[in-house]
Amino acid sequence: MSSCLCVYNYYQGQIVAFMHLSLVQLAQFRNFEHVAFSPCKSLNIIHGANGTGKSSILEAVHLLGFGRSFRTNRQSSIVKHGTDTATVFSRLVDEEGVEQRIGCSRNKSDGFEFSINGERTKKLSDVVRKIPMQIFTPQSSDLIIGQPMLRRRFVDWALFHVKHSYSDLMSAYSKTLSQRNALLRNHVNSGTAIDSQQFDYWSDSLCRYGNLISDARKSYLASINAEVVALYSQFIPEFKIELRYNTGWDRGMLFEESLRLKQSRDLQYGYTTVGPHKGDIKFTVNGLSASENLSRGQLRILVSILQIAQMKMFSALSDKSTIYLVDDIAAELDLKTREHFLDLILETNTQVFVTAIETSQFEFTNKYNDKKVFHVEHNQVNEE
Repeated sequence: MSSCLCVYNYYQGQIVAFMHLSLVQLAQFRNFEHVAFSPCKSLNIIHGANGTGKSSILEAVHLLGFGRSFRTNRQSSIVKHGTDTATVFSRLVDEEGVEQRIGCSRNKSDGFEFSINGERTKKLSDVVRKIPMQIFTPQSSDLIIGQPMLRRRFVDWALFHVKHSYSDLMSAYSKTLSQRNALLRNHVNSGTAIDSQQFDYWSDSLCRYGNLISDARKSYLASINAEVVALYSQFIPEFKIELRYNTGWDRGMLFEESLRLKQSRDLQYGYTTVGPHKGDIKFTVNGLSASENLSRGQLRILVSILQIAQMKMFSALSDKSTIYLVDDIAAELDLKTREHFLDLILETNTQVFVTAIETSQFEFTNKYNDKKVFHVEHNQVNEE
């Protein structure tokens, strides 16, 4: 990972070619029977009254970048009432100017199915890797105040996209953790002695993979920290922000040592209580916990800064751009912050989709030449 991170200084400030969606089509998706629109490669403003389907447009695009809805855990709800299957189709133009066809479908009684240039696949990583994407919503503050899983996911997203072996590493760790937990669970449920040879094997493997994951996360956060500090000072200069990675085991110990120390507890509980699967990111402002001391508005700014820093770092490490979705930005950021936020995003050569109730909430976008405005009404999307 360290050699990869060195690329950041080399590419910093370099203009990265645009990856963008040139066409988005929805069929039987939420309240939409069939809609299609051609976004521009920079700023796309999607406006309309509440309940018209603005967020549904973002949800459809989000499926292509994450393979899931950001609005619900009940994924079958995206299928229009009275129909069986919802589909999203797109044309993706990569940094080389090569067009690819990316699609996603969801049947009410089955899982998601994806396609790349007509070839079907159920392997989510094949599609997600094609369209690096970030999203900012009214719930984005959960990145700071929510569960540690959300913060692990934030770091792992970047490592998945810039370090292709990381996905295999995470998969190996997850499988190893499952095997170790199965032995622990069987011991608790049956009361029989644990197979020490198997247990030692899986414990050693867990440490090997876990240390690699932890090193990659720490290295990435060390690199992004300076970017976050610099960006945050533009919004709230009196606050000093800092990111620190909590490995998920006892501070000052090696993973191997902590795992041995917690073995009796693991045997009692029936699962592994330490490791990267328990890792977290701690955010401090002027030395104090950000989640406990920042206002809701300040938390929103911090999340937006984290995501911009993430995009800048991603572009530096991969020489690629991202797609950024912003749902109801006017409800989350004041006018001045909103303008500065979009300015910073667009500087990263990012295709942006942003929703609003009224276009008046974005009068400052008149200074942007490369933009399109779409109106959502009566289950249709029309370019203005």
